[in-house]
Amino acid sequence: MGLDDLYLGRVLWLLLLMIIVGCGAETAVPTPTTQPAATMTSIPTERPYRYLALGDSYTIGESVPVADRWPVQLVAALRAQGLAIADPEIIAKTGWTTAELANGIDQAQPQGPYDLVSLLIGVNNQYRGLSQEQYREEFVELLDTAVAFANNDPNRVFVVSIPDWGVTPFGQRRDSEEVSAAIDAFNAINRAETENRGIVYIDITPISQQAIDNRTLIADDGLHPSGKMYRLWVEEMQPAVCRLLSKN
Repeated sequence: MGLDDLYLGRVLWLLLLMIIVGCGAETAVPTPTTQPAATMTSIPTERPYRYLALGDSYTIGESVPVADRWPVQLVAALRAQGLAIADPEIIAKTGWTTAELANGIDQAQPQGPYDLVSLLIGVNNQYRGLSQEQYREEFVELLDTAVAFANNDPNRVFVVSIPDWGVTPFGQRRDSEEVSAAIDAFNAINRAETENRGIVYIDITPISQQAIDNRTLIADDGLHPSGKMYRLWVEEMQPAVCRLLSKN
């Protein structure tokens, strides 16, 4: 073997070695460009209506389950119609007069504005023998308070009449006709003051008087309405309340 052959052999050996090394080298893999994650666009949801109910034993639903309270039944009925409305905020207590409701509101400090405010008060003024003049003055103040909570819009407020407890078993142990006449007098005051301000007035007193022939409309305590009667109230007030909310 000559020098040329030896040189050629070495060259071939080096080329073979380079090929082997090249095949063993890692091939760089292009890094894919990371695409930004798709941003979820939030769908705006309509704020549910807010409802404040002011009153006494009738509004808090004395002697009935929470679900049977008329403000709670009203909200359920409105939801069944497809309206988005929050649970009612209730400021009411059994035995409250107009003055005591005003104090209760001051203590509760509800945070308005509300889309809907109801007011039902006065039976305990009548029951305790408080004057009609005092009732008128304090009812007007409460009515103004209700309007203020409704963003100063009287079209968001409604007043409910005082039911006639003279027809109840409890009332029958007294002079029921005298009780009914007194309730009528107090209702004449709250109705006049309500309508003078262009506020919706809902008269449920005739419904309450059906209890004289239908004891299922009275709770077990023999005085307050049952959930069944409250359902009749809601059926009476629902159309007017829907019209109020349609104006908001």
